[in-house]
Amino acid sequence: MTTTAIIAIVIAALLIIAVVAFALPRMRRRAQVEKRERELQSRRDRVAGEHRAEAEQRERHASEAEQRARIAQREAEAERAQAQLHEERAGLHEQGMADHELIDESEREKFAGTSAVSDRHDRDGDGVDDREEATADSHRSTDGVLDNDYQRGRSDQALEDEHNRPARFNREGDDVAAESASTRERSEQRF
Repeated sequence: MTTTAIIAIVIAALLIIAVVAFALPRMRRRAQVEKRERELQSRRDRVAGEHRAEAEQRERHASEAEQRARIAQREAEAERAQAQLHEERAGLHEQGMADHELIDESEREKFAGTSAVSDRHDRDGDGVDDREEATADSHRSTDGVLDNDYQRGRSDQALEDEHNRPARFNREGDDVAAESASTRERSEQRF
């Protein structure tokens, strides 16, 4: 081997050693920086996760608190309504408009003639509340038979259409009257 070849090999080796000597610390520093960046990123992720978990938990607690507040508000409204109801009842009792609630059926004779047992809804004196009689009378015809609007309408229509009906529906007047009477009896039996 020649000296030039040996010198060239030595120079190449020195260059390689110099490059490695300068580049190796830089590579180590870069590796350390990257390692620190990864560690920092993992810490960021961990702390962000903790904050998100805390935020979710606080949001749940806030929702529960809002729901409890709504329930408490509804309960307060219900209590106010009950208070108003009792206030109204107190007013009725103060004015004597609810005395009938204070007396049992067995005590009616004892308190007869007082405002607690007044006959103000039984003006005809038959012992039946006139309001109930009025509703019952509106459903009765003049002869005391319960009135059935449907049946009455059918009868009226039958009388109107007597001449315009097909032959199978044409009957003598006595048959129609007898059928109307039996229909009334059946409707009376139902009620």
